[in-house]
Amino acid sequence: MRAEQLNPVVATPYGSVRGRYENGIAVFRGIPYAAPPIGPHRFRPPVPPEPWTGVRDALAFGPTAPKPPYSEAFAKLLSDPVVPGDDCLNLNVWTPEPGPGARLPVMVWLHGGALTRGSSAVPVYDGHAFARDGVVMVSVNYRLGVEGYGLFPDAPANPGLRDQLAALRWVHESIAAFGGDPDRITLFGQSAGAISIGALIAAPQAQGLVRRAVLQSGPPEAFDRDKVRRMVRRMATRLKIPATAEAFAAVDRELLLRTQADVGKLSSPVLGGPTFGIVIDGDLVPRDPLEALVEGEVGRGVDLMLGWTRDEYRLWLVPGGLHERVDRLGAVALAGAMARCHCGVEVPRGYRALHPGAGTAETVGQLVTDHLLRYPLHRLADARPGTSHVYEFAWPSNRPDLGSCHALELGFVFDTGEIPESAKLAGQGAPQDLADAMHGAWVRFAVDGDPGWQTWDDTHPVRVFGEGEPYVAHGPRDPEFALWAADAVTKAKEAVVPVEGEGAAPVRSATELRAVVRRLRRTGDVRRSS
Repeated sequence: MRAEQLNPVVATPYGSVRGRYENGIAVFRGIPYAAPPIGPHRFRPPVPPEPWTGVRDALAFGPTAPKPPYSEAFAKLLSDPVVPGDDCLNLNVWTPEPGPGARLPVMVWLHGGALTRGSSAVPVYDGHAFARDGVVMVSVNYRLGVEGYGLFPDAPANPGLRDQLAALRWVHESIAAFGGDPDRITLFGQSAGAISIGALIAAPQAQGLVRRAVLQSGPPEAFDRDKVRRMVRRMATRLKIPATAEAFAAVDRELLLRTQADVGKLSSPVLGGPTFGIVIDGDLVPRDPLEALVEGEVGRGVDLMLGWTRDEYRLWLVPGGLHERVDRLGAVALAGAMARCHCGVEVPRGYRALHPGAGTAETVGQLVTDHLLRYPLHRLADARPGTSHVYEFAWPSNRPDLGSCHALELGFVFDTGEIPESAKLAGQGAPQDLADAMHGAWVRFAVDGDPGWQTWDDTHPVRVFGEGEPYVAHGPRDPEFALWAADAVTKAKEAVVPVEGEGAAPVRSATELRAVVRRLRRTGDVRRSS
């Protein structure tokens, strides 16, 4: 075998990189797309890396962004390796055919982790299966936590999102040399990665860089600036420093991470509280990304695939025993969830009418999931009919009590279910046929925008990936959903009688109740009664 077959070399705008072949796939790891965010670059927007001469080895994952470790309960379920070093703005490429001319579809992965954890080095995110199936896959590291999403008076907002934009621009300029087609770039990400994608496809600076996007368990959104600012102020109080980027930059990084972890203990999708997140900045994020995509013209040329897991909330509540504590709190927890979701008593009543055996934790979990995730994604699909595909992941984990929880679908999407890191969340014996179905759908979407089921329309088709063969179910017009809406509104003294519908829907969003009823009334599918 020739040396170039053992060690493929590709030229990038900043210098040549040497990868290696692994099971017939050329892999390049740790390629810098921006300069290390240290010294004068800390808390600042990314700048291009220094060019290098000769050939740079790209054989191992580059440094990961500074981050606190997961708690013991979460570490049992989620892997989050740490690679030390300052040069954390790097990416990885898997390609079946390195070199210009191949023009293969490209998929760019943005990892999740609440914008505080995660990296491209997580073994579940290995890109071999995508490259095996004819896709050039790229995974990206970006700044996290206070260094990526802290809000300061003396530094631009959203440096972590600006890192992602810099990586996307690198891909657009460089990927042809790795065998990719810069006109067929699909962004895909989960949780915080999906939230980031929503912001990017709405960003004026990213228009034309993305052809397709997959948002897994994360809607486009802008976080409340006061919540982010409170996170920074609480850290500053603990550290006894001003709440400025200059002061934070002078703090030992390990102390900064410990303080961030301590202050963020009570932050979760269910509990709320101060957090780090993407904020409206008048520049990269000029308005709320969801409103921009629903009401504006940005991203109109981007095909979308949107989805969630059936039991998202179980990853937030089950580890550490929060599920049991919410059940014990009962009405107090439910009142907090209703306040967080801005809904009245008719909504949890409607949910319990559909699931009469549900405990408080399940009701609270579904309420918050619907409010934060499913309802915004429904809105986005409604605004982009004919170019959006919607799915639900419904296979329950073999681990006790996790159900079809947040992040469980990742091993299936990447077809990495055989590795121990996937089994941490899924348990042993995850079905390979489900991985074949999901991974195949993601590949098909990247190739031509058609994952294998009909686009969103007023029948609300949802592809369900669960036990048995995947199938398509339809949304608010089915009898069970309409009867649930009727029951809830009846209890609120607004009786609604459904008319004909068909199909069986897994889409049962409690917080979407009022919007559904308004839609049904508008289309004449229900009538009011006294």
